[in-house]
Amino acid sequence: MESMTIGTFLWTALGAFLTLCIFSFLYKDNPLYKLAEHLVVGVSAGYFVIILWHNGLVPNLFSRLSDGDFYFLWLNSSKPWYLIPSILGMMMWTRFIRKWAWVSRWPMALYIGIATGLAIPLEMKNRVLTQLDAAMRPVDWANFFGNGYLDPISGYSHIIIFFGTIAALFYFFFSKEHSGVFKGVARLGIWILMIGFGASFGYTVMARISLFIQRIQVLEDFTNVAWGGSGAFLLIWFITFGIFVLLSIYEFIKYLGRPRNA
Repeated sequence: MESMTIGTFLWTALGAFLTLCIFSFLYKDNPLYKLAEHLVVGVSAGYFVIILWHNGLVPNLFSRLSDGDFYFLWLNSSKPWYLIPSILGMMMWTRFIRKWAWVSRWPMALYIGIATGLAIPLEMKNRVLTQLDAAMRPVDWANFFGNGYLDPISGYSHIIIFFGTIAALFYFFFSKEHSGVFKGVARLGIWILMIGFGASFGYTVMARISLFIQRIQVLEDFTNVAWGGSGAFLLIWFITFGIFVLLSIYEFIKYLGRPRNA
């Protein structure tokens, strides 16, 4: 604690304050929450601009034209063709001038076309071909009943993935009426889809819980720096949580007391 500098203490206090500002949205929307929200958006945008400058423009443009002269607009550089993307980038700024806004359509169209040409093959490989390859893996009959008591259904995995994929595709086949056996397979496909969506949702929730735990650790660090020990953290946490609960009850009572329109 004695080695803690005043700068570290102030940054830790600021992080704890902004964390509580974000948590205040659990009560209702308020100016403190908006302050923290706008600060996050602004800092993120500024950080992205700096990253783009140092990792994009400097190594890919300025460094490649560094052997040229500014007085000749870098035309005497050994790689003058790098001026073409820089000119296209500057043309995008005409978007803010109503008279010349049409000029920005040319670099934007070129950018979208190139991005589409790069994205479609990648999406086909990552989301279609890779998924098809995973659904058609050969079954390991030698270890069909598992490699131990901790993995008892390893042999069934490929079979489940294959038939689950077929069932899910049956659900999206609308050229035939869903009746009889077809309806049963399509209904199984719905269950497969729900399991997949649930797993994705659970993964997203766990990621958010990890962020929540990190924010709680920031509050704990602040209480340890300010007062020392974990007892102060627990006390402040319970007090803060109690305030949120009381405010929520107060708002609920106010909601019940509002006149209802006939």
